[in-house]
Amino acid sequence: MSKPSATTGQAQETPEQAGSALSVLRHKNFSLYLSARVLGTLAVQMQSVAIGWQVYQMTRNVMDLGYVGLAQFAPFFLLILIAGHAADRYPRRRIIALCFAVQLLCAALLAWFSHAGLRSVTPIFATLFLFGCARAFMMTANQAILINLVPPQHFSRALALSSSSFHVAVIAGPALGGLLYLAGPLTVYLSSAALLLLSCALMLCTRPNAQAAPARAATWSSLLEGIHFVRKRPVVLGAMSLDLFAVLFGGVTALLPAYAHDVLQADSSALGLMRSMPALGAIFTSTLLAWRPITRKVGPTLFAGVALYGVATLVIGLSASLWLALPMLFLLGAGDMVSVYVRHLLVQLETPDAIRGRVSAVNAVFIGASNELGEFESGLTASWFGLLPAIIFGGAATLCVTALWAWRFPALSRMDRFPEPVQNAGH
Repeated sequence: MSKPSATTGQAQETPEQAGSALSVLRHKNFSLYLSARVLGTLAVQMQSVAIGWQVYQMTRNVMDLGYVGLAQFAPFFLLILIAGHAADRYPRRRIIALCFAVQLLCAALLAWFSHAGLRSVTPIFATLFLFGCARAFMMTANQAILINLVPPQHFSRALALSSSSFHVAVIAGPALGGLLYLAGPLTVYLSSAALLLLSCALMLCTRPNAQAAPARAATWSSLLEGIHFVRKRPVVLGAMSLDLFAVLFGGVTALLPAYAHDVLQADSSALGLMRSMPALGAIFTSTLLAWRPITRKVGPTLFAGVALYGVATLVIGLSASLWLALPMLFLLGAGDMVSVYVRHLLVQLETPDAIRGRVSAVNAVFIGASNELGEFESGLTASWFGLLPAIIFGGAATLCVTALWAWRFPALSRMDRFPEPVQNAGH
């Protein structure tokens, strides 16, 4: 991994400052990026709750909750490799700012649909398709830019703080969205649009360190270089694919609108609370990781986090109580955060900066498939077997995947320490 040059005029930090979990906030560009990301995530999470509740109220069909995820994943899958190449060739901050602008357009369209009183879900799915296009470029640029915002010695703490701040928004967003929805979906979408406008402005104010340029012009071979790179590193492939299949089967969050409405007989505010609990578990865990980063037993910790995710999902399916579901969703988020932290560090430490965008694109395919495609899988199994059996199946499948991957990728399951950062030369 190439080491980005220090920001011009940046003061040398003392060892005490370097050891502080919050010392990365001294870097202005990181603080601006973090603010933009948090506000943008808050907007998207508010909007997500409104969409799920609005769609389910319109159709009362759990399969449509699956189509919400599929509409976002389809363009994501088609564009992600191109997005990865773009993140290596063009300024990442501009890509992120442009994606915020497209998401702003999506929020405005959803607001207009609600104001016009449209009763068909088709325009909503079409807007989510556009949102998925922006998300493909946003995710790769977001994953690749962080190393350009802080010195290398601060990267692990910046990652943990970025994750914890992100999950603050994921906590507050659904809860706020659920409350605002009591005043109608139009209120939620207009609020989201305002936050996305501010996010775009903040992102344009950042000035990241120069990113390494690709060694050659764009070709079909260079477009696939991220895939080839991941295939040659079993530890990275194992970490990515473990998250893919575990979350793919355990996508309980997609079914929460139906779970809240049909099982708990609750309103949108309860849905917002449940949607917030995984993020609350994640921020609690990422805050611990910011102060006490994982340095030993990396592999066993990764598998323990995924197993916790599966157990929590299983318990949710076996219960019909809000007060049991809430702590299980908290644990689900905690387990997922451990997986995200370990996987992201492995990918970034193993990847030269010149192909970071393309490798991040491969990682984003795994994440997108596990999230949005997982939502579709959850909606499909719920329509086949019923709501609670689908959740139980997802939890059990996640535990089976965890055991199978521990056997299939022994180097990952036994890994004790993170690898040393790689250099650009000879990748």
